[in-house]
Amino acid sequence: METVDARGMACPRPVILARRAMQAGHPCLVVVDDDVSLANVSRMARAAGWEVQIEERSDGAYISLARPGEAVAAPAERPAHMTPAGGAIVVFLASDAVGQGDEALGRVLMRSFLHTLQEVEPLPEAIVCMNSGVRLAATGSPVVEDLQALADRGVQVLLCGTCLDYYHLKSEVAVGTISNMYTLAEMLLGAGRVVRM
Repeated sequence: METVDARGMACPRPVILARRAMQAGHPCLVVVDDDVSLANVSRMARAAGWEVQIEERSDGAYISLARPGEAVAAPAERPAHMTPAGGAIVVFLASDAVGQGDEALGRVLMRSFLHTLQEVEPLPEAIVCMNSGVRLAATGSPVVEDLQALADRGVQVLLCGTCLDYYHLKSEVAVGTISNMYTLAEMLLGAGRVVRM
């Protein structure tokens, strides 16, 4: 079994190394020492159809990855998250305001968009927040309840960890999952349609 020691590495490096090890098709062990890397490596492996077992030790989290012993079940149908062509819809929020005009108006429009998004079909598969868009998911944001309502309906809310660090908001996350550029790039590039606000 190949072992990948990714302790001390910032995301997305642990995810990249884990994926490289998985490409050989054999079981592997990935060792990380922070919660973000643990969540991101586990999510990536599960999305690829691999079994994930986690053992927390004093010197880190040991993530055992293996292909399932039987055929992977087909994913459950999620028609509310699909475009007519069958690809997932991803909403990309690169700012906490809509457009390049007046900022106050842009923030009003963003609140209106996220509130209205709960009422329309199809729902997106995911909402990806980067740059100042991560502010939308922080404590005190006027749209936290709207994002939580979408998350409760199965919409993934993914937040750029680098952006949260830049704005000193990592400890203020009120909704969503802290992610990394590798996962976010995969989500955007694999989408059937990306809606950028």
